[in-house]
Amino acid sequence: MERLPRQRPVPAGRCHLDRTTSTIEHEEDPVDTNPILICYDGSEGSQRAVEAAAALLGPRKAIVLDVGPTLTFDESVAVTAWSLEGGELEALNTEAALEVARQGAGRARAAGFDAEPRSTLASPTWEGIAETADEIQAELIVVGTRGDKRLRGRLKGSTTRDLAVHAGRPVLIVPPEGRS
Repeated sequence: MERLPRQRPVPAGRCHLDRTTSTIEHEEDPVDTNPILICYDGSEGSQRAVEAAAALLGPRKAIVLDVGPTLTFDESVAVTAWSLEGGELEALNTEAALEVARQGAGRARAAGFDAEPRSTLASPTWEGIAETADEIQAELIVVGTRGDKRLRGRLKGSTTRDLAVHAGRPVLIVPPEGRS
């Protein structure tokens, strides 16, 4: 008679491998857990990140975040020339970012997440992501990449790299499709 490995109880809300069928089963967590933070800007990389997170993590709470731009010095000068107040342009930027986040939350809900949209304005972008993750006590940050060339990434800086270094929590970085 073949002896099967002893199964240990799995804490709620975790995944475990069923060795008899070689499948991974997701168990629902009856206790409210902290959400994950999905970074979404509408790009192909952020769309892929939503899909990868759903496949890897299964259904759970998620905040879908788009970080809008803050005013640069040149934009501040232009706002003054247009007779707009800085607060008005910031409100427009926040609303535009929230609309992108709403689209991302819709995609995340279709993938199985209990998702809600959120936006913020920040420069650099990684700081806005890290601050939001701290505020919501995110268990994980999910971010896609654009696959910028190495030299360009070094010169310009990398939101993904800076986030992984400074976020203080796990970051799931989803590479572009077909990249190794």
